[in-house]
Amino acid sequence: MKIAYLSTFYPFRGGIAQFNALLYRSFEKLDIPVSAYNFTTQYPEFLFPGQTQYSTSEDNADQIPTQRTISSINPISYLQTASKMSKEEPTLLLMRYWLPFFAPALGTVAKKLKKQGTKSIVIVDNMIPHEKRFFDEAFTKYFLKNTDAYIVMSKSVEKDLLERKPNAKYIFHPHPIYEHFGEKIARKEALQKLELSKIEGIENKKILLYFGFVRKYKGLDLLLEAFENLDDSYFLIIAGESYLSDSENKELQTILDNHPKKQNIDTRLRYVSDSEVNLLFSAADANVLPYRHATQSGVSAIAFHFEVPSVVTDVGGLRDLIEPYNAGTIAENATPKAIQNAIEELFKNKKDIDYGENLRDFKEKYSWENLAKKILELYEEIQ
Repeated sequence: MKIAYLSTFYPFRGGIAQFNALLYRSFEKLDIPVSAYNFTTQYPEFLFPGQTQYSTSEDNADQIPTQRTISSINPISYLQTASKMSKEEPTLLLMRYWLPFFAPALGTVAKKLKKQGTKSIVIVDNMIPHEKRFFDEAFTKYFLKNTDAYIVMSKSVEKDLLERKPNAKYIFHPHPIYEHFGEKIARKEALQKLELSKIEGIENKKILLYFGFVRKYKGLDLLLEAFENLDDSYFLIIAGESYLSDSENKELQTILDNHPKKQNIDTRLRYVSDSEVNLLFSAADANVLPYRHATQSGVSAIAFHFEVPSVVTDVGGLRDLIEPYNAGTIAENATPKAIQNAIEELFKNKKDIDYGENLRDFKEKYSWENLAKKILELYEEIQ
């Protein structure tokens, strides 16, 4: 068996590149030959809402050896990549699917390799994106037509897949835990390194963390409204780069400037390097995902690693991340009042529930090596 892994790797940054690196290393541990194929151009700069697509020196990026062959916007590169792969005669083409924007590139490579008998398995993050565009369904249809089997990591994505391909061959496997951010450190030390220890009474606060990119669908504004009605024992850290429009950023800044509890809010609206992640989650008592809609969340996988319980809204597949493992609380809907209630419920439950123990059980069951083995089993099924 030989795997060609076509997706995003170093020097690109972000959760998908990190996921791919961890899974790649798991195949190595299983002695499965795997060649990584990477993008030359992932997003055109004018379509990328952040500051940079690339890892910085502060990131703890695993520099997976890759062949950078495919450009998302150059159809000739699709054919060149397929040709280069075919010479290595892989038996399995493994890909990630998170935006229909990439469907022409990835679908074309899969189609070409299919002709020589290479099977394809796709790890599906989203079937249709949270911020929809007119071409989404057509591109996704093309991609599904040319691929063989799928890994879904939430029941929401499972539903979306089966609506579009009722006879799809697939397996369900929760998002494994991100484990490359280092180990949890003492809360006091984390607060000192974050320069928060100077805040009076911070050591006795219940610290909430909103972590990750700031986008409209991720509901930071809902959390800020919910935070108004929590008592003064709570403290909120907001850490992540904003992907909002200029007008939305101004609106958010106005909310922050005029928030009645701004003295209990620490705001870091910028890209968070890998080296800071363990500090934020070591300081936090709870991770909050106040999303308006979602499939699954890579942020929850980080929280699980640091054994931090989560408060999530009951949208998409977020309930599936929490309820089966008793890993936090669920807001009945994406409203400030429901989010407030779920936060208060979590801290009330902490008296009786050992969330850390529950999260440790999850980590043992759904490892990266386990996901790699499940992919190999699925490959045998589609032979």
